[in-house]
Amino acid sequence: MSGSRPPRTQARPAGPQRGTVSPQGGVRRQPTPAPKGRNRSARLGAVLVIVGLAALIVVAGLVLVRPIVSDWAVGFAASNPQALRMGFVADLVAGALGPELTEPRSDDSAKVPFEVASGATASDVADDLAQAGLISKPIVFEYAAITSGQADSLQAGTYELSPAMTPQEILTALQEAPVRTVSVGLREGLRLEQIAAYLQTIGLRPAAAKEFYDLAEKPTAALRADYPFLDTLPKGRSLEGYLAAGTYEVFPDATGEEIVRLQLDEFGRQLEAFDAVGAAKKADRDFYDVLTLASIVEREAGVDAERARIAGVYANRLDPDRWATGLLESDPTVFYGWDTVRLGDQAFDAWPDYRFWAPPGKPLKEVELPEALASFQSYLQPGLPDTPIATPTMASIKAALDPDTKKGYLFFVLKNDDSRTHAFARTFAEHQENLRKYGYQ
Repeated sequence: MSGSRPPRTQARPAGPQRGTVSPQGGVRRQPTPAPKGRNRSARLGAVLVIVGLAALIVVAGLVLVRPIVSDWAVGFAASNPQALRMGFVADLVAGALGPELTEPRSDDSAKVPFEVASGATASDVADDLAQAGLISKPIVFEYAAITSGQADSLQAGTYELSPAMTPQEILTALQEAPVRTVSVGLREGLRLEQIAAYLQTIGLRPAAAKEFYDLAEKPTAALRADYPFLDTLPKGRSLEGYLAAGTYEVFPDATGEEIVRLQLDEFGRQLEAFDAVGAAKKADRDFYDVLTLASIVEREAGVDAERARIAGVYANRLDPDRWATGLLESDPTVFYGWDTVRLGDQAFDAWPDYRFWAPPGKPLKEVELPEALASFQSYLQPGLPDTPIATPTMASIKAALDPDTKKGYLFFVLKNDDSRTHAFARTFAEHQENLRKYGYQ
């Protein structure tokens, strides 16, 4: 049967329907959009997580990096102290050094003289404080002075400080009136009694000079134990020969022991620098004998160039193959014995008026000394005297360790020409000629 077939229809649900047509011709629904408030909350949560992670990373970085930055700041400030005027540098330094900035160097409360030189900067003072053992390192004082704005208010002078003071206490002290000190100026070649006489004249407490002399005459076991080089000092002997010359700054109330120790400290430093005791051992020499010979050289020599030659004269006289008598015939040893006798007849407080090392007014060979001092009469007694006669310089000790004996000199006489030099001779005839030449005969 012919005719057209009516079109096929599809029923639609009532109302509008959104969708897309799939390739297969069916309808696919679009996802239903989420409510707007929920999306905003999700995004905010994600941002907070990211910010939190970033903060953790920053904090961790600071924890790891801060020590490095602090160490850099300390080094930078140490090289450039004025950088402490910048707040962030000062903060980093403070964090790195911590208690060092506020606590004492130690609990040692012993007072020591400390001098602030005229024109010294805070950094100069800091270096000197550290070297003196009063602070742990220069920057702790620089921090106190610069961050407080007091770096330019330090007063020149000598102060009484101790390692038990904090950096701030030291800073405060150095802005006050300095303590008056006494300069103890001791030249070379002095004997113990000369030093004691001098100490009575320079403004120390009255008892200091006698304390000094008593301890120097009879050093205690405790004192000897503190100075290993005093092992070379025979028991029962004084410190004659061991007390170094120099200028020492002390407080007016200094004790005699403090002065003795200052001199022993200096003598020890000199010995160590040269290793004089070791040199004597290597040469198979008794150091005390070396010191005794050196003390004679010290009293005889006027110029360094002649010390070894003068030592050589005495070394030759101690050589029986060159000088049969063994007599040193040394003027200073006789003067020493003569002075010792006369000082014993005077009151201690009269010593400042005594004239030391003066000729006795008669031929030295005729000077009589008691048995205890007989060894100092070197015109009659052979060999070295029993003790040194003064503290020698290191130059004289070196000369005594290595005397110039090669030219065989046995005599010398001081020239009368203000040169402080001597004329040397190998024979008595040559010596007599020198005596005539320089007006002694």
